[in-house]
Amino acid sequence: FDRIEATYGVPPGVLLAIWGMETGFGASMGNQNTVSAILTLTYDCRRPDYFYPHAIAALKLVDRGTLTSASVGAMHGEIGHTQFLPGNVLKYGVGNGNLRDRNTALASTANYLKGHGWRAGAGYQANMGAIAGWNSASVYQQAIARIAEAIDGN
Repeated sequence: FDRIEATYGVPPGVLLAIWGMETGFGASMGNQNTVSAILTLTYDCRRPDYFYPHAIAALKLVDRGTLTSASVGAMHGEIGHTQFLPGNVLKYGVGNGNLRDRNTALASTANYLKGHGWRAGAGYQANMGAIAGWNSASVYQQAIARIAEAIDGN
């Protein structure tokens, strides 16, 4: 966590809060076929324009070998320890992009938050916009901020 914070400016608390909230620290990363889920949502969903870029990204990840046609994740195509959508893996994934590896997932999550405006040392309330990039539900954002503050002792 120290290396991640030094690199991205994101403290451990928010990463632990997201990791715990999303998959119970990797205990439940999903059991749905990722490519099938994303392609289905692109075709038969109320938000096809939202999922289309993630469908293309999932196919690119298969082409790269990061995913296979049998890879599993959550029901909306999220993958790995912190539940990235495939397009976000391409944009914010670090290293080999294997988000089933916890170190890669946590560093990628920090990179995502930094890419969405995370300001090191500004505190959780000031960084709510970066958390909103992760999940637009205000109750989720507040829960992550409060859990993170408790973990970090702020």
